[in-house]
Amino acid sequence: TTIARERNPLRTSMLGLPQAIMEVAMAGLASAQDVLAHELTSIHSAERQISRALPRLMRKISSDQLRQMLDKRLSQGASLIDEIDDVLDELEASKPRPKNLGAEGLIADATDLLEDPLDDSLIDPLVLAFVQKLEHYCIAAWGTAAALGRLLDQDEAVNLMERVLQEGRRFDEELTALAESEINRTMLQRSDERERTGKGDEDKGKRARRKAGARRSGGRKQGKSR
Repeated sequence: TTIARERNPLRTSMLGLPQAIMEVAMAGLASAQDVLAHELTSIHSAERQISRALPRLMRKISSDQLRQMLDKRLSQGASLIDEIDDVLDELEASKPRPKNLGAEGLIADATDLLEDPLDDSLIDPLVLAFVQKLEHYCIAAWGTAAALGRLLDQDEAVNLMERVLQEGRRFDEELTALAESEINRTMLQRSDERERTGKGDEDKGKRARRKAGARRSGGRKQGKSR
C-alpha cells in the first residue's frame, strides 16, 4: 500500500538510491566530524522515538519480567539522550536533527501488527521480538559511532558509545534468555491448549451429532413398526 511505502526507510528516491542515503547526501556533510555528528543525531532521534513507543508497548504485555526490562531500557535511553546532547554540544553540531527513518519504520511495523486483534499469548512474544530487532539496530548504530569517534579521537563520544554497546549487548542476551525460558514457551503451551480444547469441542460436536442421528433413526424405525 501507499502508506507502507511511505513508512519504509529504504524507499527509493527519484535518483534510484534509498531515500535514507539521499537524505545523508543532502545533509550538507563536509567532513568526518560531520559524519560522526550525523550518526549521533540519528541515534538521538531513534532514542526519542523509542522513549515514546516503549510505554505504549508496556501497557500491552503481561510478563512482569519483560515489563521490568523495558522500563530499565527506557531509563537508559533517557540518560543516553541527555549524554548525546552533551557530545553534540562539544562537537558544535548544528541543531536541526532529522528523524531517524530506520527506527520509525521498525516502530511503525510493530504498531501496525499489534493493532490487529491478537490472542493474548502472542502479544508478549511479538513485543519482545520487536524490541530485540530495534536493539540490534541501535547496537549497529552505536558501533558505527564508536568507530568514527576513535578515528577522530573524540574520547567522550567513544566512551559513551562503548558503554551503551555493552549495555545493549547485555540487554539483547537477557531478552534472548527470557524468550527461551518463558515468553516463547508460554506462547507454545497456550497454543497447544487451544488446539486440544478445539479438538475436544469438535469431538463433542461429532458425538452429539451421532446421538441425534441415532435418535432420529430410532424414531423412524418405531414409526414403521406401528
